[in-house]
Amino acid sequence: MVTLLAGALGGAIGIAVTAQGYKRLTLSRAKHPSLMGHVRMAKRIAGQIPFYQYDADRFFAADDAPADVAAQRRAGFDRLAAIYADRFGKSVAMTKAARSLLSDLQFTGSYRVPFQFAAYVRANLGTGSFLERSEGPVVYDLDGNALIDLTGSYGVNLFGYDFYKETIREGAAMVEDLGPVLGSYHPVVLDNAERLAKLSKLDEISFHMSGTEAVMQAVRLARYHTKRRRLVRFCGAYHGWWGDVQPGIGNPTPADNTLTLADMSDKTLKVLATRKDIACVLVNPLQALHPNGGAPSDNSLVDSGRKAGFDRAAYGNFLRKLAATCKKAGIVLIFDEVFVGFRLAPGGAAEYFGVEPDMITYGKTLGGGLPVGVLCGRAELMKRWRDDRPVDICFARGTFNSHPYVMGAMNAFLRRLETPEVRAVYDGLDERFDARAAKLNAALAAEGLPVEVKNLSTIWTVLYTAPSRYNWMLQYYLRAEGLALSWVGTGRLIFSLDIGEDMFDDIVRRFVAAAKAMRDDGWWWQGAGVTNKLLRRGVLRETLRARFGKQ
Repeated sequence: MVTLLAGALGGAIGIAVTAQGYKRLTLSRAKHPSLMGHVRMAKRIAGQIPFYQYDADRFFAADDAPADVAAQRRAGFDRLAAIYADRFGKSVAMTKAARSLLSDLQFTGSYRVPFQFAAYVRANLGTGSFLERSEGPVVYDLDGNALIDLTGSYGVNLFGYDFYKETIREGAAMVEDLGPVLGSYHPVVLDNAERLAKLSKLDEISFHMSGTEAVMQAVRLARYHTKRRRLVRFCGAYHGWWGDVQPGIGNPTPADNTLTLADMSDKTLKVLATRKDIACVLVNPLQALHPNGGAPSDNSLVDSGRKAGFDRAAYGNFLRKLAATCKKAGIVLIFDEVFVGFRLAPGGAAEYFGVEPDMITYGKTLGGGLPVGVLCGRAELMKRWRDDRPVDICFARGTFNSHPYVMGAMNAFLRRLETPEVRAVYDGLDERFDARAAKLNAALAAEGLPVEVKNLSTIWTVLYTAPSRYNWMLQYYLRAEGLALSWVGTGRLIFSLDIGEDMFDDIVRRFVAAAKAMRDDGWWWQGAGVTNKLLRRGVLRETLRARFGKQ
């Protein structure tokens, strides 16, 4: 009998171990094979990469270019530095003065270019972070330079800065009699909630101070109602800076309840269909432009391997399969539209892709130019207490939630969004910006330049078609041509809808002129047999030498 019991117990343990092993294997296969899909490993590796920097000679020959090419680059760099010193003096001076006080400036200033090049660039090619005013799609710095804005204010500026100046003024006028009274609501809040419920096709609304906070509340409520602990995010996706949605590099502590899985993968759908501990899945529709890739930034350009491309049909098909899988498995599907909300369609990405998520978060442009976060959700998911357990609550409040001035600007935005004039702007939006991207690509190709763009409607990224260590230099040539870029450089260009065809033609002219100047200064010289793989190996060898004290 003992032998039989022992055998049965051993068999049960073996089955359990086998099942657990299969579960782990299924999860592992659903992760993207890149380091972005394996966040713990990425964090470990990041912790081992040492700092080192190039001296003046190596700076111009990091790709082992011959002496004449290095001299050509140095001369071009010096010319560009002289232009910056002459044209942007006041703006750069104020930026330098503010660096010691503003930690954000210290961070962005250090990560505009690959870190090996950063010190020399900062010392000789400073960029200004201060602006004085805006007029339409043009911003003016402290030196009086007029720059065509391609930053989009990180997604806020959809309809043009003049539009948001007006909504802010209108909103302030709506609520000025109440002023900054907090805790109680201005009557405009009800109108906002009704309009948002109609737009999102969801039942209830919760207002927050930022998109990050709205996402935090969505995840918290999903966990509360499902009584499950894990959240799923997709490889490369950004959902704010808080820990559970940024489990790898950038987060000092592990996020043990976060699973980072591959986008557009049937293996991911299998994990979602079979696990019983997943509370919610977060989708940032911006990933349609670069599935399983992080937000592109020039500080990571050690070669020309950056990829992007948008396939609306394929991505939409995956989202619909994802929604069906989540519904069957009792998983809350959350669309994080803080960035793309209202940029793709009046009803956001949910309308654009034909998906009905359980929750949607908004931010950026919805605030009418002021900071805001909004969560829309099904009524049963938005409830913060249990009727049968009155002390078991899901707490979330914020001092500035539903601030009257933010609510007023939002109301002005939402009212305008419903007007025929604004709705007409969306007609043919994709076709218009696809045609513009094609026009720029044709102009670049006509000059034989190793640059092209890919776009998700008004959101663009710049790709490089020939191996190079110096693609990040293009951002400085573009600025010299009067194009304003964010600190991520050519990684992301965001167009406002008040840019007309004549201005876009001017952007094309400036962009091509910048790329030609960069080529003529030798930055795109290419040695025989050089590939992106060889360039990455070269950087790896440098890193290992620095790590082990052989630099």
